[in-house]
Amino acid sequence: MTLRNRKLERFVVAVALAVTTAIAFAAGTQGHASSAASTAARIQRLEDIEEIRTLLIEYGRLLDAHDLAGYSGLFARDGEWIGGFGSAKGPAAIQALMEQNLGATRTSTPGSTYHLLTNFEIDVHGDKATAWSRWSFTVTADNKPSILYGGHYDDTLVREDGRWRFLRRIAAADIPHNDPTEKP
Repeated sequence: MTLRNRKLERFVVAVALAVTTAIAFAAGTQGHASSAASTAARIQRLEDIEEIRTLLIEYGRLLDAHDLAGYSGLFARDGEWIGGFGSAKGPAAIQALMEQNLGATRTSTPGSTYHLLTNFEIDVHGDKATAWSRWSFTVTADNKPSILYGGHYDDTLVREDGRWRFLRRIAAADIPHNDPTEKP
């Protein structure tokens, strides 16, 4: 092999090595970018789930405090509540329905009710989500708590103005059974 051929061979090997290294580096960079995007998406999903969980808990807290203005503010502009009291659409109509059925009391004046909310299942899809949870409705009679109803919520949620809100909340009583979506 001549000196010229050996130089050419080394040059080809060096170019092949450089191309292989560049391809490996590019693949690694793409994997890193993909991994970073995946991590950011997972973090966003966890943040969304936690904000929705807080919304579900705040619902019961505001309802039990009879803060019906704050309570109705948890619903989207075209949010809907469906339950044993009937149904209403939009925060103002939802507040009016609750005041009609629960009575209007001073904000933050606790009533005689106590909601226990459990078993949250939350599924996020971008700016929409669904949730399912259980509730029990406890009342106080003769200074003793008693569970009056037990049921579940079926929720459709939407991110509106950067915050999660109820788009549709169905409150179904399981004990005693009552399906508010059934027509009489």
